[in-house]
Amino acid sequence: MTPVQKVIQMMGSMLEKGKQEKHAEQVQFAAYKQFCDDTTVEKKRDIAEANSQIEVLNADIEKFTATAAKLSKEIAGHEKDIADWTGDVNAGDKVRAIEKADFDALHTDYSESVDALQRAIAVLKQQAYDRPQALLQLKTLKLIPAEAKRAIDAFLQEPDEGLAVSAPEANSYEFQSSGVIDMLEKLLDKFIAERTTLLKEEANAKHNWAMMKQDLQASLAQANQDKTEKSVAKAAALQSKADATDDLKATTATRDADKAYLTDLTSLCEQKASDFESRQQLRAEEIVN
Repeated sequence: MTPVQKVIQMMGSMLEKGKQEKHAEQVQFAAYKQFCDDTTVEKKRDIAEANSQIEVLNADIEKFTATAAKLSKEIAGHEKDIADWTGDVNAGDKVRAIEKADFDALHTDYSESVDALQRAIAVLKQQAYDRPQALLQLKTLKLIPAEAKRAIDAFLQEPDEGLAVSAPEANSYEFQSSGVIDMLEKLLDKFIAERTTLLKEEANAKHNWAMMKQDLQASLAQANQDKTEKSVAKAAALQSKADATDDLKATTATRDADKAYLTDLTSLCEQKASDFESRQQLRAEEIVN
């Protein structure tokens, strides 16, 4: 083989090798370009999904925040009601205790007065000329009117039955004794009636407070139950908000990382494509020449 033939053979080999390398580079770049295209589509899809998820999470956080704020306001309302109604119950119990003490004291006064009047009337009827100790006891009772006490004093100042009196004086004494008995019987009837009224008023007051207290306690029980349920719901809303906030941070971080990766990948792929075009142009010129 002549030198020229050897040169021609060598150039032919180089040409064939150049074509093979050009083709191999095309195949390799095609695979790389497919990777760039697939990865770009995947990352864009991931970013779009992340953006949608971020919108949902932001809406959820806003909703949970509003729910917790609304429940906080309602809980504060229940707490105010509970405090007010508890105060009403305590105040009502104190008033009822005072009313009961006043009733007990007044009822005792009426009962003592009724007993004393009954004894005094019985003594006067059995011994019309006595000035019994029972009358003296009447003067010590608070409910006996001053006018009645003066009448008793006047009666007690009359001569007792042990003194010698004429028939007209005795008749006069009997007349005064009868008048005192009438007065005491009227007082007795009056006190019994007033004591009966007092008992009815006490029973009504006791019943009315019992019914009112029952309503207040029912309202308190409901308010406490509502407060407990809403406190649980508020805690759940705040926990959901915290979870959504954590998810938002993670999703945002992942999306931002995907964006950065996509930016770098796009730049790299564009650079690789530019380099490929340059090499392909150079190889094509080498093949032609």
